[in-house]
Amino acid sequence: MSTVLITGATSGLGRYVAFELVRSGHVVLAHGRDPGRTESLVEELRTEGDAEAFVADLASLAQVRELGAHVADAHPDLDVLINNAGVGAGSPGAARELSADGHELRLAVNYLAPVALTRALLPTLRANAPARIVNVGSVGQDPVDFDDIEFRRGYDGFAAYRRAKFALAAHTFTLAEELADTGIAVNVLHPATFMDTAMVREGGVAPWSTVADGAPGVLALATEDLGTGAYFDGTNRARAHETTYDGEVQKRLAAVTDQLLTL
Repeated sequence: MSTVLITGATSGLGRYVAFELVRSGHVVLAHGRDPGRTESLVEELRTEGDAEAFVADLASLAQVRELGAHVADAHPDLDVLINNAGVGAGSPGAARELSADGHELRLAVNYLAPVALTRALLPTLRANAPARIVNVGSVGQDPVDFDDIEFRRGYDGFAAYRRAKFALAAHTFTLAEELADTGIAVNVLHPATFMDTAMVREGGVAPWSTVADGAPGVLALATEDLGTGAYFDGTNRARAHETTYDGEVQKRLAAVTDQLLTL
């Protein structure tokens, strides 16, 4: 049995996966942004098994790093990280939003936060190898604009979401290569298309699938040995946007990411 941290566990896919994991006997560290909702979730999870609440706003890199330090201190046995939390496209026509650190919000929450949290927890995951990192991405991927990484020109919520998910996929492949000999598997997946979540409904999209449809891929990557450095569509290996595999794009993204995380 594993000790699993899942971000964005208070609703949608994260909530469903948290219950599936705890019912299977895993220790679930459930992250949420709202203290009340997170504690309420954990009370429910504890009727099924072992769970603990962790609260942080992933739009703040300081809180992301504090979350990593808190988890590492409280659970040195952590061996699975599921970066599930995310911000959707927003309501149609919504204006560009900023994170607590002044970054474009979708870039901050959907990309910079999982990168920062992963980095904070890598020493713990290394110590507990074999370990797994599961990045919940999307089939919607647009190449980032390195000349406008913060999307200041011609902003569009759906495009911002897709750019962040592109970056997450490319980062996954880079990190998997870096960790190839450590026993830490790193993969990214598209769980299911337009699941019935608040994120999708806010975007004005009629849901195509359920969170139950999206859960099997996440659960498989979190609990099974499926290799590393791959992109999955549900439970099936697939291909991410071809440019995510470009070595020069990966190097450029890594350099920009380091700059953004140290601003």
